[in-house]
Amino acid sequence: MKRGKATKTEWCLLGLTAAFLCLLLVLSHTEQIPLDPGVVVETETEVPQEEVAPPFEPVDLNTADEAELDTLPGIGEALAGRIIAYREANGPFETVEELLEVSGIGEKKLADLDGWITVNGTGDAVP
Repeated sequence: MKRGKATKTEWCLLGLTAAFLCLLLVLSHTEQIPLDPGVVVETETEVPQEEVAPPFEPVDLNTADEAELDTLPGIGEALAGRIIAYREANGPFETVEELLEVSGIGEKKLADLDGWITVNGTGDAVP
């Protein structure tokens, strides 16, 4: 590679780049709104509830299959299988608190399921 003086084309490109950067600098300063110290700028944006959290129906412990139970927070494939096995061995759940009888579900996990589960569509909430 030959080193030497910059060509006319290189000088033109350098000049155009410098002009572009200067223009960006000027535009960035003109777009700024001067703020007094301690001033709070408030904006309002209304986000439809559907975009924040789409509505969902709680999972019914007595009718859900393994795939539905697996969608619950903290419930994996193995625990979903144990819930179904418990339901088949002991009959339908009468309350959501009865879920504590399933191996692997304690108070904390039950609390994490608050609002996510129901029994027979009654809307029983986890305490």
